[in-house]
Amino acid sequence: MARAWVFGDDLDTDQIVPGRYAPFMVGQDRFHTYAFCDARPDFAKDVREGDVLVGGENFGCGSSREYAVAALKKHGIGGIVAKSFARIFFRNCVNLGIPVVEAPDPLAVVRDADEVTLDLAAGLLRAPRGDVQLRPVPAFARQILTAGGVVAYLREHGDFPSVS
Repeated sequence: MARAWVFGDDLDTDQIVPGRYAPFMVGQDRFHTYAFCDARPDFAKDVREGDVLVGGENFGCGSSREYAVAALKKHGIGGIVAKSFARIFFRNCVNLGIPVVEAPDPLAVVRDADEVTLDLAAGLLRAPRGDVQLRPVPAFARQILTAGGVVAYLREHGDFPSVS
């Protein structure tokens, strides 16, 4: 089981990793410790590998900071379920191998610190108050996620998947 970390609408990348830490991102092994340092000060200490982030609309909006996604990857986030995602954030997650899945209203069912299971094969986020039906992940994104990210996909296949 994974722990759910619940956020509301319009969670921007500056809340994930504040821009003031940008100079420390390159070549720094501890950059992930800044994740949610303002919004959730205990996140870096308490997050467990496989935990799931759950949000409302427009998750990951704001600046297209790949290091925000890289910090989540370094923490071992098992996936992100939200009502909708900012497109660049969505692609950054796919490219780094973090499952990102939309659901009609995950906040209606999931509460902060719930023990949940993200079952991508069944298309469900299982939570104590019920299951959340997940929208299908686009085929090209699913292929990249299955490989573990875009670099792993390219190493294995030598080219990008077809979007047709």
